[in-house]
Amino acid sequence: MEREIWKYLSFILTLLLALAIIGNVLLYINNNELQKAIQERGNVTVVYNERVKEVESNATIALQAKIEELQKELEYIKGQLRANRTEKTNVTIAILPVVGPIDETAAFDVISKIREIRNDDNVGGVVLWIESPGGYVGPVITIYKELKKLSYEKPIVAYTGGMAASGGYLIACAADKIIADPLAEVGSIGVLYVHYDLEQNYAQNGIKVNVFKTGKYKDTGAEWRDLTEEEREMIKNEVNTYFEYFLQVVGEGRDLDLNTTRQYGDGRVWFASEVKGTLVDDTGDLDSTISVLEEILKVKSANVVFYSTQKVDFGIYESSSLYMPTNYALSYIRR
Repeated sequence: MEREIWKYLSFILTLLLALAIIGNVLLYINNNELQKAIQERGNVTVVYNERVKEVESNATIALQAKIEELQKELEYIKGQLRANRTEKTNVTIAILPVVGPIDETAAFDVISKIREIRNDDNVGGVVLWIESPGGYVGPVITIYKELKKLSYEKPIVAYTGGMAASGGYLIACAADKIIADPLAEVGSIGVLYVHYDLEQNYAQNGIKVNVFKTGKYKDTGAEWRDLTEEEREMIKNEVNTYFEYFLQVVGEGRDLDLNTTRQYGDGRVWFASEVKGTLVDDTGDLDSTISVLEEILKVKSANVVFYSTQKVDFGIYESSSLYMPTNYALSYIRR
């Protein structure tokens, strides 16, 4: 039975993602067509067909309604999966830490613990303790997806006492609720691409680089040369794709519409007290976070188990896409 639920759950998630992408594409196409018309006609007034506008508006409303319907189904299935867990009087809460910048090593460590928690029937819920400025895009997304799977079976409440920024905030959006210290830094919704261009440095030091490659893009991002205009456009598209994914994660996790989510998507970091009710649910400390999870689990005085965390020697050694604030990325550049 549980296997069938997972199959249906996977179908709904795929459909939700497809609908979100279609919605964004439609908005992008409509905006581009309008801008193109304005550019082509110069000062000529462009009259937008009201009938077409009405149809597009209705289509958008219908699409949003379908997304909301599927999200409600998703919540129902999540409730069923959690209800299938054997109820115990002595419930254990796992404190899962994500500390420091996130790379492949950190992701491997966190995911192994997530899998362990999923398979432990004694663990009823998880406090996801985040103190992280984010990190590489791939590992951050991988952790987020694993946390989402965990959340279908066990409730998660995210907590930060100091920082859950960029990729650190993205993974927090997998939780049912986010609690933060009033002065904790949260947000920094955006993507950063770091490119090393040491072409002049090589020339000044008499270093000549000979490159043999199978395609013209094979050394895109290499430090021995600058990017071409075409490559810059490719990287912009890559960064924008990661950014749109980030916005969708925040919108879904925080139950915000796309326009509201974009208002927070300027890369800024906020104090948690400034975004209470939007980017975070409430302010508090670790004990209050545990209490929130106990309320969700409908238990009192749960056993609390702390999982350990592995220290990562994080560094940015090459051109990379990052979910990380610029000031932190600068401190991790290794040359």
